[in-house]
Amino acid sequence: MTDPVKVRWADPGDAAAVADRIAAELAKPGPKRIAFTGGSTPIKVLSLLKDQPLDWSSVTIALTDDRVVPDDHPASNFGKIHAALGGSGARFERLVEGAEVEPFDLVWLGMGEDGHVASIFPHMHALLRPGPTVIATTPVPLPPEAPFDRLSLNKRALKATKEIILVVTGKSKKALIQKVLAGSDAYPVSDFLRGYGPPVTIYWSE
Repeated sequence: MTDPVKVRWADPGDAAAVADRIAAELAKPGPKRIAFTGGSTPIKVLSLLKDQPLDWSSVTIALTDDRVVPDDHPASNFGKIHAALGGSGARFERLVEGAEVEPFDLVWLGMGEDGHVASIFPHMHALLRPGPTVIATTPVPLPPEAPFDRLSLNKRALKATKEIILVVTGKSKKALIQKVLAGSDAYPVSDFLRGYGPPVTIYWSE
C-alpha cells in the first residue's frame, strides 16, 4: 500500500533551488525518468542549468500535460522544452492519449490559481481511464489565455514516482496550499498533498 503523503517546504524555494534539485537528480547513477511541468518556470530553471556539465543522456523527459497544438505553436509545452534541451542528448516521451505511462523518478508539478495541477482542473471534461495513463481533458470554462484541449498524465501516473516537487510562486498560491494542508479537499492539488502518495517537496517563492 502507498504510504501517507509526507510534505515538506524547501528552503530556499526559488528557481535556483529547483535547478539544484534537478541537477542532483541527474547526478544519480543509471537511467532516470523525469516529468516536467509546462509554463515558463521550467525554461527559467533550464537556463540556470545550461552551462553546467550535466549528463542528460540517461534521462527520459516527459511532460505532465500539454495543449493540443503543433510543436511550433507558442502554447506548446513540448516545443519549449524540446527547444531548451533538444541538443542535450535527453530522450523525449510524447503524451499520447490512452498510452500507459511507466513510473518516474521525479515528477515536477506546477499549480494554477484554482488549484489545478497538470491539466486536472476543478471542472473539466475528461475521459476516465484506469491505471497510470495519458488522458484527454478540456477545462470548463476554457481559459481565454489558453483556449485549448489538453493531454495530461492522470492522477495515478503523476503519483507513480519516487518524489513530487510542487513549484509555485506568489502569496495567493501559498495561501491555497496552506488551506489544503489544513484540511481542504476542494482542489485537485488536495489529492497530492493529502491522503496517500509519494513525498512532496514544495518550492515556493514570491
